[in-house]
Amino acid sequence: NRNSKGGECSGDGASWQKGVLFACGQNLARHLMETQANEMMPTRFAEIIEKNLKSANSKTEVHIRHRSWIEEQAMGPFLSVAKGSDKPPVFLEIHYKGSPNANEPPLVFVGKGITFDSGGISIKASANMDLMRADMGGAATICSGIVSAAKLNLPINITGLAPLCENMPSSKVNKLGDVVRARNGKTIQVDNTDAEGRLILADALCYVHTVALGSGATGVFTNLSWLWNKLFEASIETGDCVWRMPLFKHYTRQIVDCQLADVNNIGKYRSAGACTAAAFLKEFVTHPKWAHLDTAGMMTNKDEVPYLRKGMTGSFSQDNA
Repeated sequence: NRNSKGGECSGDGASWQKGVLFACGQNLARHLMETQANEMMPTRFAEIIEKNLKSANSKTEVHIRHRSWIEEQAMGPFLSVAKGSDKPPVFLEIHYKGSPNANEPPLVFVGKGITFDSGGISIKASANMDLMRADMGGAATICSGIVSAAKLNLPINITGLAPLCENMPSSKVNKLGDVVRARNGKTIQVDNTDAEGRLILADALCYVHTVALGSGATGVFTNLSWLWNKLFEASIETGDCVWRMPLFKHYTRQIVDCQLADVNNIGKYRSAGACTAAAFLKEFVTHPKWAHLDTAGMMTNKDEVPYLRKGMTGSFSQDNA
């Protein structure tokens, strides 16, 4: 920290180190997302997060839950997606307990953890399907963000939940029109197996109770203006572009107007898919304060974000921390 004349530099060393920690967290998320799907399987993902979190701070807990536990929790939608692959699913639960008040309620993050998304029998086109190795970007960013928070020794309690599995076509997978029962007892009609993320997140959101922007921005759905303002302020500091998205009632009507079950896993119409996905997830949220971040458009960078190289972005890992 000395200049060319031997004097002390005026730079803020603490801020520099904080920036390095944020960058390391984002690079961890990018590594998880960029690694090939035959290597970054659910169990491997969980092991990497466990290693990084435990080395970051002693005030952490990691629980890697396997299929038997998932079955005991009656997570029907999650299991209905996972059964298409011979790679075992994992429900990853991580805790950082940094608050001096052990009883302080934690800030809870839930991240989608599809380590490869073929679409199931509603199979995707082969062009660019390789990018679906990063369909667990939600899980990657929230877990990496919690690792960063632990390294910074922030005085808060944080919980991260990541249902991890592959979405593959097989004779065991969901068929169109199948009905599955979620952890809270709600039934879901599956009319598109490529709308699997909301299925696995539904069970994770139930478990929480127990314990249209292109590629330039992250869509934020929330029922609280102050929470949106906090996320917007964080995005200004980190450079991650965000935009508030609507939670209009007619999106919910598309989801709950279902012939065979309580809710449908897709909307009636092709348009506004991000909005109907948020409406679906809202049906499984029990806490009055919540936000859903649709980071799909920010998964990869072509040339929209000038400070990132091309490839997986790890976007929003810094904002979480």
